[in-house]
Amino acid sequence: MERVTGAGTGPVTLRRGLPAGAERRAAELYWEAFGRKLGPALNPPDKAVRFLADHMNADRAVCALLDGQLVGLAGYRLGGRALTGGSASDVLRAYGHLRGLHRVLLLALFERRPAPGQLVMDGIAVDPGVRGRGVGSLLIEEVAALAAEQDCREIRLDVIDTNPRARALYERRGFTAVHTEHTPFLRDLLGFGAVTRMRRAVGTGGRAER
Repeated sequence: MERVTGAGTGPVTLRRGLPAGAERRAAELYWEAFGRKLGPALNPPDKAVRFLADHMNADRAVCALLDGQLVGLAGYRLGGRALTGGSASDVLRAYGHLRGLHRVLLLALFERRPAPGQLVMDGIAVDPGVRGRGVGSLLIEEVAALAAEQDCREIRLDVIDTNPRARALYERRGFTAVHTEHTPFLRDLLGFGAVTRMRRAVGTGGRAER
């Protein structure tokens, strides 16, 4: 499915699913957005990007394309599958059993499974060159449309305390914070000390970005 809409000064094409051959680019965008969070589990960066690219589920993304180039994506978990895949055995094969075990344990901390009737968003990654042009809002609304088609009642996501820009975007698009889990013992290890769960009922929207 593709849809052309306006974002800032140029048209952006919204597409469900990663375009063929865009896995590496998607992994680079994802790492740029979430590398600080995932670094302790997947570093060094070049290996992390390669691992992400090799284990992406292409049908669990909504993408934004500008002049045919991937400039943003939103991953989601639905039906037991998320954008970023890779089993524990995949991690051990990529990093080795000795160095891989603690990585498996760290990645388990980020596992978020949807409750019945929920779609869980993995987060949004937007190329720095097009930020501020409404791409994030477009991606969120496309995910919301997808959730409605799948008869989901709500969308859920988690945002860390070191990413206030993302939280502000989610709030503008109708998400409400429902719970904050404080984990100060993880700050030195993972770089953040609190995770806030946010929800948005399917069929509701937020204020358009200015």
